[in-house]
Amino acid sequence: MSDVRDALRAGSRGERALTAAKLMLGWVALLWLLELADVVSGHALDGFGIVPRTPSELVDVVPAAFTHFGFAHVAANTVPLLVLGFLAALGGIRRFLAVCALVVVADGLGVWLISPSGSNTAGASGLIFGLFGFLLVTGFVERRPLGVLVGVLVAAVWGGSMLAGLAPTQSGVSWQGHLVGLVAGVVAAFVLRRRDTGPRELPV
Repeated sequence: MSDVRDALRAGSRGERALTAAKLMLGWVALLWLLELADVVSGHALDGFGIVPRTPSELVDVVPAAFTHFGFAHVAANTVPLLVLGFLAALGGIRRFLAVCALVVVADGLGVWLISPSGSNTAGASGLIFGLFGFLLVTGFVERRPLGVLVGVLVAAVWGGSMLAGLAPTQSGVSWQGHLVGLVAGVVAAFVLRRRDTGPRELPV
């Protein structure tokens, strides 16, 4: 029976990985298609960015996370979103989508509140920082060794660039959006942490 359970678990993990990969590839493809539409329309979609402290801009809190200012902007976000999104989605698609929703909304509202006047902020980097924060701490929050290992690896690979993205001295970069996204991701790790239900299987 243990061999059967192991095979089922392996199959389930494989299916989850495939689903996570398809989801993130589709997500990134959507961002590229939207930017293509933006270019073709004469950058009409740039208006979905967030202009701070303007009440009418609150409707752009979510669309701003899918809008970019040029193909170079999308390209810069593609690899980290693919990798971090895939790793986060391996923990369950529903929870991943909940994490993304929390981060996108919190980040958008934060940008609306604290970004400098006259700015227009858009892009997936707030979500990327949120996923980074989520992966960084969720293993520790849930006391799962594999999650801790993932957090350590993510910090080793992406930590330097993430810290650079928080520097207020960078011109043309919304460090405010990065910071709020990072905090939102850490909060999501606590709010949406998995709780074990039922007794654990202890082999004898």
